[in-house]
This record gives sequence, structure tokens and C-alpha cells, in this order.
Amino acid sequence: MNLPHQAERLKRRAGWAIRDRFPHRRVVRVVQGVEMTLPWSHRLPDYTRDGSVYGQNLVELARALTPADGPVVVIDIGANVGDSALQVLDATDARFICVEADDYYLDYLRTNVGDDERCRIEPALLIPDNSASTNVSVVREGGTARFVESSSSTSDVSGVTPAELRARHPWTADLRLVKSDTDGYDVALVPALAAEFADLSPVLFFEYDQRLSRIAGFEPTDVWSALADLGYTEVAIWDHGGAPVGRIGIEDVAVAAKVLDNEVNTKLRAYWDVAVVHGQDASGLAAITALVPDTL
Repeated sequence: MNLPHQAERLKRRAGWAIRDRFPHRRVVRVVQGVEMTLPWSHRLPDYTRDGSVYGQNLVELARALTPADGPVVVIDIGANVGDSALQVLDATDARFICVEADDYYLDYLRTNVGDDERCRIEPALLIPDNSASTNVSVVREGGTARFVESSSSTSDVSGVTPAELRARHPWTADLRLVKSDTDGYDVALVPALAAEFADLSPVLFFEYDQRLSRIAGFEPTDVWSALADLGYTEVAIWDHGGAPVGRIGIEDVAVAAKVLDNEVNTKLRAYWDVAVVHGQDASGLAAITALVPDTL
């Protein structure tokens, strides 16, 4: 056993327990060179300390997709406090549509980007279609929130479908990148977005967490056939810390993802960040090849 490492982990968890007792304390932090307002309990400063590349894969991807003649347009599903938008906007010319349903994080999102003319905030829960329930309760933990179906809802949220999102936000006419981080619901939401914006074939960047997807009631591997049917062919993979894993054809991802289900990795909260590129998107393929040069 690595005793110094074990002691450091216990110290960090003890610190989280203390901070979690004060959920409404607001702090200003500089995260990877970008200033933002956060709840004191938020884990982002911990994940990004000591030279960590956590979250920088999205920043670099957005930068690589930025056209020479204008901004890269991004839909951010599960925008949280706006940290992704702030970091991308610091790195490149971008326009963000930030979708967030939790009032708690909406407050921070509005503080961080509400006055920025490069951002639009959609205070709603993205749902695949109008048949989906918005009778939900919110579960918050360590700086994230997820919504779970509830017979007695404790959250008053409105839903927005991909089609409604498109109609409400003219910037989506130039959509280039979709980012989704919804704690397991990504495997249902991302295909719905890809279908709505099939004429634009945006690059799809999302958190692929098999455990949380199954808790949410989905078979996570179904996402790959759904996206393949829409013409997506190539997947770039990063580990949960943001380090490149490799690129793979979309038809082989389900088998490769079995590694996420073994007991050791599950204890480590294993998941991937993935970027999925359409077969006719040459610049998107060039971007992920530069960022993740090795194949699996």
C-alpha cells in the first residue's frame, strides 16, 4: 500500500466532507488560468490542480474546430456553472448556448456568463422528445447535478427538445460542436441532438459512463449503433482524467468499452470522454486525429 498516497486521499476526502457542509458558500477560483465563481464544495479546483489536463480535451477540440472566418458554435448540455464555456471562450472565438435546468447551478451560470454577449442561457432540461417526463428530482453531489424521475417531483423544471432548442436559438444554424455531460443521460440525449442537427453533422463530445447510464435506465452501448445509423464513423477516447486513450471505429467501441465494467475500474469511477465525428466531416476527423493520434 502506498501510505503517502492513501493519506493524501483521506485528507482530500475529509476536506470535501467539510466543504459539503457549506453548500451555499460562494468562492472565486482561478481554474487552469480562468477565473470563475463556484460553490465552495465544487470539485473542479481539485480535479484540475497540479498540472492536470482535466477538461482541456474539450478546450483543445473547440479550438481545433474554430473556423478561420468566425466563431465555433457550441451547445453545452449540462452547462453547470459555465466552466466549460469560460475555458473555451478564453482559448478561442466561440459562441455558446448553455443548457442547464438546476436552479442552484443556474445561479452560478448566470454569474459567470450571463452578461457575456457570446453566451445564451437556456434554463431548461433537455429531453429527447415531448414524450419524455419532466417530473424529476435533482440529485447533487460534489459539483454536479443529475435529474431522476420522481413520482413526487421536488424540482420545478421545464423541458426543451432538440427541435425547440434549435428554434429558440438562431446561433444553432452554424452549430459545430455539441458537448454533453449529464451523468448517464448522454447516451439518450446525444443521438437526439445528432438527429435534429443531421444536416450540420456537428462533432459530438460527451461523457460516456456505462455505470451511470445503466442507473438512469439505458443500455449505454446502444448509443454507438444509433450514431452509426446517422453516419458517424470515428470515435476519439480520453480517460476520466483527460489523457488520450486512442481512436477507434464506431462499430468497435461497444466491445472496447467492456474494460469500463471490470471491478477495479468501476471502483475508480471509470468513464470516458469521447468525441464522435461524422464520416463526411474531414475537418472534424483531422481535429481528433491531431488530438488523439494513436488508434486502439
